[in-house]
Amino acid sequence: MGGLSFSIRPLDDIIAILVSFIIATAIHEFMHAWVAWQLGDDTARNQGRITLNPASHFEPVGFFGMCMIAIGFPFIGWGKPVPVAPWRMSRIPRERRKLGLALVALAGPVSNIVQAAIAVIPIQIALRNGYDLGPVGEFLNWFVVINALLASFNLIPIPPLDGFNILNGILPDFWTPILEPLARYGFPILLLLIFVGGRIVGSIFESMAYPLRDTLTDLLYRGLV
Repeated sequence: MGGLSFSIRPLDDIIAILVSFIIATAIHEFMHAWVAWQLGDDTARNQGRITLNPASHFEPVGFFGMCMIAIGFPFIGWGKPVPVAPWRMSRIPRERRKLGLALVALAGPVSNIVQAAIAVIPIQIALRNGYDLGPVGEFLNWFVVINALLASFNLIPIPPLDGFNILNGILPDFWTPILEPLARYGFPILLLLIFVGGRIVGSIFESMAYPLRDTLTDLLYRGLV
C-alpha cells in the first residue's frame, strides 16, 4: 500500500511510478505467500500466489489507487491480499504460530526494503563514476522511493496493514480477543473511508508513513555513498 502527495505529474513519472508499484507489489505479495509456505501453510500456494506474475496479485480497487497515486492524487493502493492460516503452519510449534503470522507479515515490508537497496546500487555506481543513467536512473530513483513508501506504509500498525499483523503476532495472548475484531472489520472500514473521503484518508496515511519513508531513503542513499 502507499500514497503520494497531490500534483499532476509528467507522463514519464506516472509510468515509472505505476511500473514500480506493479513490480514492488508483486514481490511483496510473493514474499508473504512464500514465507507462509515455508512455515507449513500452503493456503496461498494452493491459490497460485507463490509467483512473481503481477496478474496473480492484481486487485482492481487497489490498482485504481496505485493509478491515482501515480497521477499525483493522495490515495492508497494495494495488491490482492495473501490468505494466511496460522493454524496450518505445521513447521513451527502450535504455541508460536502467532509469531509465524508476524513473520509472514514482516516479509512483505522487508522485501520492499531489499528491493530499494538493490536499486540504489547502480545509482551510486553511476554517481561515483560520473555516469548519467538518464531515464533508467529516473526510474530507479522512483523505484527506491516507491519501495521505501510501501515498506513504511505497511508497517503502520493498523488493520489490514502488515504492521497490525506484526503487532498482533508479537503481543501476549491477552490482546488477541481485543485485536481480532479490529482485524475482522479493518479492511471494510478502510474501503469505506477511502470512498467517502479518499483525499483526507490519503493525507492521514501520508503523515504516518512519510517520516519513515524519508528515513529509509536517506539511509539507503547515505549507506552506499
